Amino acid sequence: MIPLQLGRMSPGETERMLAFDREHIWHPYAPMPASTPALPVVSADGVRLTLADGTELIDGMSSWWAAVHGYNHPKLNAAVTGQLGKMAHVMFGGLTHPPAVRLAERLVEITPEPLTKVFFTDSGSVAVEVAIKMALQYWRSRGRLERRRLLTVRGGYHGDTFGAMAVCDPVNGMHHLFGDVLPRHVFASAPPPGYAAEPDGAYLDELSRLAAEHAGELAGIIVEPVVQGAGGMRFYAPEYLRALRGIADEHGLLLILDEIATGFGRTGELWGCDHAEIVPDIMCVGKALTGGYMTMGATLCTDRVAGGITSGEAGVLMHGPTYMANPLAAAVASASIDLLLSRDWRDEVDTIEAILTSELDGAAGLPGVAGVRVLGAIGVVEAREPVDVPSVQEIAMAHGVWLRPFGRLVYTMPPYVCTEDDVLHIAAALHAVAESL
Repeated sequence: MIPLQLGRMSPGETERMLAFDREHIWHPYAPMPASTPALPVVSADGVRLTLADGTELIDGMSSWWAAVHGYNHPKLNAAVTGQLGKMAHVMFGGLTHPPAVRLAERLVEITPEPLTKVFFTDSGSVAVEVAIKMALQYWRSRGRLERRRLLTVRGGYHGDTFGAMAVCDPVNGMHHLFGDVLPRHVFASAPPPGYAAEPDGAYLDELSRLAAEHAGELAGIIVEPVVQGAGGMRFYAPEYLRALRGIADEHGLLLILDEIATGFGRTGELWGCDHAEIVPDIMCVGKALTGGYMTMGATLCTDRVAGGITSGEAGVLMHGPTYMANPLAAAVASASIDLLLSRDWRDEVDTIEAILTSELDGAAGLPGVAGVRVLGAIGVVEAREPVDVPSVQEIAMAHGVWLRPFGRLVYTMPPYVCTEDDVLHIAAALHAVAESL
């Protein structure tokens, strides 16, 4: 039996744990058995992960962008333990509870004004599933059964469940193996790169043309605002978001914004859509929602969407997860939102952006580097060729930093609470990787 403990583990204990892990436990996008060993983490505090041998690494990934406050935060710990003493879970069918109501109140308060209805989900992927289901059921309720496709853009990523996979990039994304069984949606080209780039008129025309050609069969438009995350870590100009809002209005389509990676301040604005000063009809949130403590997502929509669904043949939204509005997750999510808004998170993100911009500037000219980009608390080094993940991680760990690259991308999304010195260490690790390419 592997011991459940904090602190260091003996070499023998570590070896036994890793051997079992390798042979029996599947990791994300990994073979079975594993081709490379996972790193054994025994504790986490602040922005540092502690390995079984006592090594400490700055987490440059915020645990896949969720742990924006770092780890073991006393206020978030208190929220979990305080709720645990009252009720860990209760079904949400026919019941409600204070943590869910308070979290819904906070989400309605801090999201764009028209978003007044909240559906809690188990994860970000399920939040996207619910958003798609909302759009399809909305049109079905209005007797428009032919409106069952979505317009989106290449380069996007929205999750690993089947509805979400169908709106990810069908060619260069991670789900092409399932292309023959997924619903066929309408894809525009990837948005031209560059947050500050001048809008491309030809691309705007492409968006307008595709929407017009397929308007009669489209239920809505779904995109990640300003930043395309796991599909390629691309940044694009807010003008394209404004154009999509206008196109949706022109053809009566629902605009769905996937804010799972971009929400809660990651891009320098509280929401990605704030860069374009627009509001969606449906919004998905997750990842940083609970500060990295619990799995949870939420899908918000307008009164119009909710009313349209409820007035239809079913009279209800046809979805209901077992762990919907889990009290522990809801309690820590409210505490995480309160904690974020109690600090000058904009200054924290601006500081990270400034340091990454300055320290990575010289990496852009290195021979193996195709480009460097920074926006908010996101820094990306794009290689010319796919990177060797173990080699990159070895270099980063030599600088005391944990990074998880994919494809040609070596990037960081650090916790907002990183000190300037922490961010300098992360930037030095990224620069060292860039030099090695």
